[in-house]
Parts: sequence; C-alpha cells; structure tokens
Amino acid sequence: MHAIQSPSDDSALADSTWAAPLPAQRTGEHSQGFAVVDVETTGLGRTDRIISAGVYQLDAFGEVTDRWYTLVNPERDPGPVWIHGLTSEVLAGAPSFPEIADELSERLRGRVMVAHNALFDWNMISREYSRAGLRAPVEQRLCTMVLSRDLGLPLPNGKLATLAEYFGVQQRQAHNALDDARVLAEAFRPSLHLARQGGIPLPLTTCVAVTDLGEDGPAPSRGSWSSSYRASKKRPPCPYPNPGRWEDGRPLMQGMRVAITGDTATDRELLEDRAVEAGLHIASSVSRLTSLLVTNEPDSWSGKARKAREHGTPILGEDAFLHLLREVAPHPGV
Repeated sequence: MHAIQSPSDDSALADSTWAAPLPAQRTGEHSQGFAVVDVETTGLGRTDRIISAGVYQLDAFGEVTDRWYTLVNPERDPGPVWIHGLTSEVLAGAPSFPEIADELSERLRGRVMVAHNALFDWNMISREYSRAGLRAPVEQRLCTMVLSRDLGLPLPNGKLATLAEYFGVQQRQAHNALDDARVLAEAFRPSLHLARQGGIPLPLTTCVAVTDLGEDGPAPSRGSWSSSYRASKKRPPCPYPNPGRWEDGRPLMQGMRVAITGDTATDRELLEDRAVEAGLHIASSVSRLTSLLVTNEPDSWSGKARKAREHGTPILGEDAFLHLLREVAPHPGV
C-alpha cells in the first residue's frame, strides 16, 4: 500500500506548548488553512521527477486535521538513493503522478501551500501537473525559510533540521516526505503563533504555473543537477559602488553584487531586470567581492555555488530574494 491518510495522532503536536488557539491573521489567509508539503525527487533539475509526497493539512489556527503520504513511480532512475532511500524496486509498484494527481489536489485545493524552500517544492509539483495536462490547484505558497527570517529567528543556517531543533521538534527520518512534512508542520505552528502575536504579515507568494519542463533541450548533468548554461545579458554598469556583503536579517542595498545560478521559476532575464531596476549589480561570476548568491540549489556543484561556499558568500533561495527585492535600501552615499 503506497498511500496513507488519517487524522493526525502525533503526540508531539498534541502535547505542544503552543496549544492555545491563535488569533486570526489580518493579512488575507485562506479560511481553509494550510497544506504543509514535502516532496522527494530524483534530483533538482527541470527534468527531474517526484518519487514521494507528504502532506499535512492544518486549519487556519495551525491544528493538524489530516495527513497523507504516497510513493510515486517516476518511470525512470530514482536518482540519489543514498539520500532518500527509495530504490527502483521500491518504486516499481507505486502509482504514477497522473494516478495520484486527483488525491493530491484534494489536499492542496483552497489552501496556502507551506514548504521549506517552497519554490523548489512548487516547481516540482507544478511541472508534474503540467506533464499530466493539469494545473496544480494552489494559488499561494509560504516559504518557512522566508518566514524564519521575517521573524528574526537566530538560526545559523536555513536547514529544516536547524529550524526543527530551534522549536524542539524531533526529526525521526530525514528525507522521508511524510516525516519531513510532520517536522515542518510542528515547526510552522509556533512560527505562525509568533507572526500573529507580533503582527508580522505572512510572506505569501502568488503561485504561477511552471510550464518549462526542460524536456526540449539536453537533460541536466546528473553530477551537478544544474540547469543548462545561459549567457549573461549585457547590461550598463551599476551606478552605485558595492557596499559589501548582504547580512542575514538586513535589507538588500543598492550597489550590491548579486550572482544567480541554477534553475529559477521566474524567467532569469526578468529576475535580473527586477534586480537591476532596484539598483543591484548582476555579477556573471562569484568572487570574494560578491554580496550574495541566489540559487534554489545551494548544495549543487555548479561553479558559482562552489565558489560561494569557498568564499563564505551568503546564499539565498529565489523566494527569499524576491521577498527582499520588495524593499531595497538606498545606497548610503546617495
């Protein structure tokens, strides 16, 4: 049996110290609540496929009302088995994505989709629906990495395990879609509580269906899981001097040198145009002077990601970068 569904009976949630009802959020949440999602995949590129999915449904107050899990046969190599543990033999009898699309839709429809690095999960889910000739029934998503930054949580990195540890949530089986969704549901509830108590708007992002399946061009390299090379657009020089590196918890500042690598949900040229319009400098490479690297694949072995790790360059996901682009601080010399 590959799919399970039941009301939550997780004692960790039932015994939570955040059990008091939460006040209603004033910034336009869906009354149906949230769908906390995690997917495991064959890789990180546009041609990669979902091999398992876990969903915890929460009501508007963050209480668990249902959970669901399924394996998915990708009908191809399962990718990094050493990470997710799902072999071809395990997945052979599982349903394909079109066969579970309706069930998944029932759990997503009308809810805000919550995920850790939500853009990645949205991209993967949206592409699977597109391959099946459907559209994922999600209008808004919420990234818990962005929410953690907005709350000012003192986390040393953006890993789910770090967020879980901060809230005292025990991770039982990392890279298992159902357990990762459970961990995130438990960590999201106190985050929701803190946001509402502090009057901090939830960082909701409108979901745009992904139609670029990457299947008309060459498949991404299995060694790097990176998207195909794209030449940089020739742009005029940035009028502001580089103010230095971006610091977590602070706004972007005009003149910062921003590099982008890997697959992005927003058209790359449009993403760069928005950054330039905000007064940022788009860098074609990463050096010790780079202020920030934007990537949805921080652990990839692309040249830019590798150099960013070597230089200690701050790294942000696309969702978090778009959120910061809303308010870029003026250069101090202006």
